[in-house]
Amino acid sequence: CYNQNIHEDYEKNVSGGCKISIFNIINLFGGLALFLYGMTVMSTNLEKLSGSRLEKTLESFTNKTWKGVLLGLVVTGIIQSSSATTVIVVGLVNSGVMRLRQAIGVIMGANIGTTVTAQILRLGDISSDNFFVQIFKPSSLSPIVAVIGLILIILPKSSKKRSFGQILLGFAILFTGMMAMEAAVAPLKDSKMFADLFATLSNPILGVLAGAAVTAIIQSSSASVGILQALSTTGRITYSSAFPIIMGQNIGTCITAILASIGTNKNAKRAAMVHLYFNIIGTVVFLIGIYSIQSLIGFSFWNSVIDRGGIANFHTIFNIVMTVLFFPFTSLLEKLANMTIRSKKDDLDIPDEIILDD
Repeated sequence: CYNQNIHEDYEKNVSGGCKISIFNIINLFGGLALFLYGMTVMSTNLEKLSGSRLEKTLESFTNKTWKGVLLGLVVTGIIQSSSATTVIVVGLVNSGVMRLRQAIGVIMGANIGTTVTAQILRLGDISSDNFFVQIFKPSSLSPIVAVIGLILIILPKSSKKRSFGQILLGFAILFTGMMAMEAAVAPLKDSKMFADLFATLSNPILGVLAGAAVTAIIQSSSASVGILQALSTTGRITYSSAFPIIMGQNIGTCITAILASIGTNKNAKRAAMVHLYFNIIGTVVFLIGIYSIQSLIGFSFWNSVIDRGGIANFHTIFNIVMTVLFFPFTSLLEKLANMTIRSKKDDLDIPDEIILDD
């Protein structure tokens, strides 16, 4: 077992015969800190490179819902943060630049775009002796990218090149954090307690609540999914326990937009509520659909162990299917948000109907 000979006074026996030390826990949180910091560095510098163009693009290309979805997908896929996209959207709605209905499409697209991070992290599951395949594994790619990033930060005088170097360094830090988390949870492979815990989370309600709570605390669905992918390397997480957690993670990420809407006008608050309703209703629909199929027909993989690729794929499929299902009902989401955040006669909010397109 990993780290079993270090500081035995601090070690605790875990059912299943594996020993895990306090240093594993420290390494886990240290890896999470690196993961979040790397993601923040990447996101901040990508936004810096785009400058004011990011907001102008969001303003200009949302006159059609499908354009908004595509734009939200592309922007979030690039900056790898649906939270950043939704916060910008809330700000634009608050300023009256964007209508609530325009914001709905961007929010839907942001949900799809945020799945890019999980798809990148699945590269860790690549297994081949081919040199070109091995070079793209995170363990090989991270140090190469870090060196290139550092050179771009130190040598060029151009601020754009330095920002690009910081993006590469953030990418390397993110993967280093991911590998640190995987190493920290390695002892859990033989833990019966850990297996029993995730068997309990096969209960869909508990799984959704756990996923939502963790994501709300760290305010990043990408990071939360990354943690789940790290845990999947233990071989103890099944499809049945992972599915509800992933759905809950989509709900938990709504906390950022909700916090950003505090002190804003009614329409901005409604934009944040649209994000929340979209994920809650989508989760309920998906849960009913998946568990109905499982009870009537059954999935052959239901109790099989899930890997990083499986988590990334379900995360992507879930958000794409939700967007396709809700696409014809954007007006209903808008009405639901309006019913929740009602206007008063003395409110100074500009009604959605009178905000004119450029």
